[in-house]
Amino acid sequence: MESSQHNSGGNGIINPKSNDASPADAAGSPAEESKQNLNQVINSIDKTLGILHQLYLTVSSYNVSSQLPLLQRMNNLVLELDNMAKLGEKCNIQVPMEVLNLIDDGKNPDEFTRDVLNSCIAKNQITKGKTDAFKGLRGHLLEELEQAFPEEVEAYREVRAASAAEAKRLAQAQSLLPNGE
Repeated sequence: MESSQHNSGGNGIINPKSNDASPADAAGSPAEESKQNLNQVINSIDKTLGILHQLYLTVSSYNVSSQLPLLQRMNNLVLELDNMAKLGEKCNIQVPMEVLNLIDDGKNPDEFTRDVLNSCIAKNQITKGKTDAFKGLRGHLLEELEQAFPEEVEAYREVRAASAAEAKRLAQAQSLLPNGE
């Protein structure tokens, strides 16, 4: 009964997809290797969930004759958890502690993302205000300087315009601004 369940996928058994890497696939880029490692961890998590479901079914209808399947499933769970831990060591995923604390508190981790975005928006608005203030100060200083030193300000504006034109030309040559603006 047990061997037919593993092959057939019946009776609540989940047969997870196998994403074992071939040696030819291992020569990919670091990004592809990282993605493959993550997919292997995800598949291991799916397999572990399937084993846990099997255990639940076995335990919920436990009798003396189901002791051997229960022990086999427990061993499968231990092996898969060990496999998952080994696969997880290959993944470099960093989760902020705040997210884990939110999950522990039973809250949605999307709250963390929303709070971080709102904080970034607020800081961006403060920075924009400072930038606008400095632009206003620059304009005011240029007006004052133009009244006191008109020739020097004119020379400054010519140098600044030539420098801006050169920077724009270099940017277009490097295709940083493909539309020419």
